[in-house]
Amino acid sequence: MVARDFEIRTDRLRLRAFLPTDAARMVEIQSNWNVTRMLRLAPWPPTEAAMIRWVDLHGEEWLAGKAYRFAVEHEGRVIGCADIDAVENGSADIGYWFDEAYWGGGYASEAAGAVVRFAFETLGLTRLTAGHVNDNPGSGKVLLKLGFIHVADGVRDSLPRGEGVPYRFYVLAAPI
Repeated sequence: MVARDFEIRTDRLRLRAFLPTDAARMVEIQSNWNVTRMLRLAPWPPTEAAMIRWVDLHGEEWLAGKAYRFAVEHEGRVIGCADIDAVENGSADIGYWFDEAYWGGGYASEAAGAVVRFAFETLGLTRLTAGHVNDNPGSGKVLLKLGFIHVADGVRDSLPRGEGVPYRFYVLAAPI
C-alpha cells in the first residue's frame, strides 16, 4: 500500500496523501494563530518551504510504517489533516487539525473516526494515544466521542507557543 495510491472516503470527506501542491493551502490554514496555537510541533509563522519539507517526509514515513498522514478534503478543498504518528509495537498516536472555518461541523470527528478505523482495521494496531492542549476543549470532545479515555494531565512543549503548555492525555484500545 503506497500513500499516493491510498484514500479513505467517508460520507462527506476524502482522506488522501498530501501533495507538495497542498503546501500553500496548509500555510493558509496554519497562518491562523487560532489553529496553530493548538498544535505542538507546527512552525510559527508557517512557510511554504517548511510545509513542502513536511509533505516530502510523508512518503518515507508511510513506507517505513512509522506514520500515515492524510489531507482531509471536503468538496475538493483541503480543510485539514488527520494522521497516525509514532507507530511502534502495535501502538500509535493520532492527531488532527482543521481550518477554523470548519470547526464545529463534525469534520474532525468524521476524519479522526476514519483514521481510528484505519489504524485498527487496516494497520492492525491495538492501542491509540492522543491528546490536546487544555485550552482546546473541542478536541477533547472529539476524542471522547470516539471512545478515548482521559488518562492523565501534564505539560508538553509547544513549538508555536515557545513554551510548555498544560496538556490532556487519552488512550483507546482496539475493539475485541
